[in-house]
Amino acid sequence: MSDNSVFHEGELLVQNKLGVAEDVAKFAPRAIRDFMPDQHRSFYQMLPMIIMGVLDDQGQPWATAAFGQRGFMHSPDNRTLQIGALPVLHDHLNLQINPKDKLGFVGIELETRRRNRMNGVIGRVTDHGLTVTVDQSYGNCPQYIQRRDVNLHASMPDAQTIVQSQSMSADAQIIIEAADTFFIASRTPDIGDDPRSGIDASHRGGHPGFVKVTEEGRLVFPDFSGNRFYNTLGNIAADGRVGMFLPEFETGRAVFLTGRAEIIWDGPEVDNFMGAERLVMVDPMSVVVVENVLPLRGDLVEPWPLLKNTGSWTGA
Repeated sequence: MSDNSVFHEGELLVQNKLGVAEDVAKFAPRAIRDFMPDQHRSFYQMLPMIIMGVLDDQGQPWATAAFGQRGFMHSPDNRTLQIGALPVLHDHLNLQINPKDKLGFVGIELETRRRNRMNGVIGRVTDHGLTVTVDQSYGNCPQYIQRRDVNLHASMPDAQTIVQSQSMSADAQIIIEAADTFFIASRTPDIGDDPRSGIDASHRGGHPGFVKVTEEGRLVFPDFSGNRFYNTLGNIAADGRVGMFLPEFETGRAVFLTGRAEIIWDGPEVDNFMGAERLVMVDPMSVVVVENVLPLRGDLVEPWPLLKNTGSWTGA
């Protein structure tokens, strides 16, 4: 990795390929910090949900979440975040949440479209939560976030039905192709002490139908204009292993999957999808459909207004 950059080689590769590396280098060192600003610390403490990118025992990334009453997260100092819950399905998926393991986070407030990200290292783990030390912390803009009115239940749901398969199921396809929001986890090839190595978690949004399932059971989704850091694309370019979490906020069910991704840089499919700068195709290795997994519900209040400049596979 380049010693004078806040980005790893995969991120720099994509930035250079797309001609933005020089411009991004001018502001990224100020935006990406090794601590949380006070407003981020306060922000996390107000949330009922945090998205996590976590590796399983085979090194595959999964995107998942932890939930709790507002205040279940606490930041005692600007380099530490205490989370009073463990990621859902951590036992079922054999997720690695041990001291010194790395995690990626997205804190997102669906009511206001506020969003911040953090990557870090686990310190202490208990039966009820974990403590994370910051590697990298930075803010994200509100683009593509659908505003929802979120209501949290008093406790986690009691009854869950988990169906796991190595290929795409009909139920999974229905949820995926109706989604207007998903979260994606990705990883660097090697994970060590360098703060640029590890796991990243990111948000994606679009019209319902912006993710499609091909006849072969692969997922394809557009990559829209963003912050030009290319954290997820950089990880895909360097490694390719990803996880996706597609929540159905209205019902409480969700799809979790892990697999391998590739970037489709150009071509007729990219050209024909309004707003797409490129496409990402994911070949799933394991697909999990879980009923009643979300302890919150989020009725749609307002789609991201500039979705009008984007398309969907169903023609919306």
